Amino acid sequence: MTTPEFADNRDNFCYRHPDRQSFVLCQRCLRTICPECQTQAPVGVICPECMKEQQKNRTPAQKRAQRRWGGRSAGGTMTAVRSGRPIVTYVLLAVTSFIGLVQLIPGVGDVITQALFFRAPYLYPNLFPFPFEPWRLLSVLFVHGGFFHLALNMLALWMLGQSLEPMLGRARFLALYLISGFGGSVMVAVLAPGSATVGASGAIFGLMAALLIIGRHIGANVTGLLVILGINFALGFFIGNIAWQAHLGGAIVGALVALILTRTKRREQRVWQIVLLAVLVVLLGVVVAFVPPLIILS
Repeated sequence: MTTPEFADNRDNFCYRHPDRQSFVLCQRCLRTICPECQTQAPVGVICPECMKEQQKNRTPAQKRAQRRWGGRSAGGTMTAVRSGRPIVTYVLLAVTSFIGLVQLIPGVGDVITQALFFRAPYLYPNLFPFPFEPWRLLSVLFVHGGFFHLALNMLALWMLGQSLEPMLGRARFLALYLISGFGGSVMVAVLAPGSATVGASGAIFGLMAALLIIGRHIGANVTGLLVILGINFALGFFIGNIAWQAHLGGAIVGALVALILTRTKRREQRVWQIVLLAVLVVLLGVVVAFVPPLIILS
């Protein structure tokens, strides 16, 4: 179900398929286009009409290069891009699942977990007898506490990625995932600096919060998603060995990233989008650098 505001705003729908909602604009004509109508451009995506116009202006050398390197569909565009498949989602699923399955191998799995899990003392070698390993803020997203933990997170990633990546585009979706995961680790460092954590839950909650914000922005009915987000967050307080701090941090940061993306989605606002996302990352870095040591020493 959708709200009247959603249905009345035609900018929320593909101009070629009025029944399909989308969050992506053609980078040339700035019209909304659904995943089926998207063709990857050097920056962003373009619609079929702009693609045809671009192909008319190709040089003979460009035509030879396309015949050599790219397969074409009947419509004349690259089939892998026209399909709007969530490639980043699939790559994240493949990499995380591979690492998670290797973790199940006796002996080898323990080594991988020890190398990639997150714990705040690895950020403050002047306070703890641990090496300085800041990459753990993100590497934690790729290790899990068992097959069930891995399966639940990968199912959530697959479901959310199917909706979000085509709407946002690959680069924005990847930024959302990683920054949300970073935010989850920062919150763990601030609220539970002595805890060791594993899992992509911070990033997953960031995706859920982002879908909530984007859905609200385009006028969709997000009540069901809000209930699901609330239930999943509440479970962290009742089930043991769940880092609710990562859920909280991921959700907050994911919502902030979504707010930035929804307010700067036009082509002329792209610089501001990049700047604001960079500022958010820097602020998270400042928080994790200075706040946990103050808490630990107090």
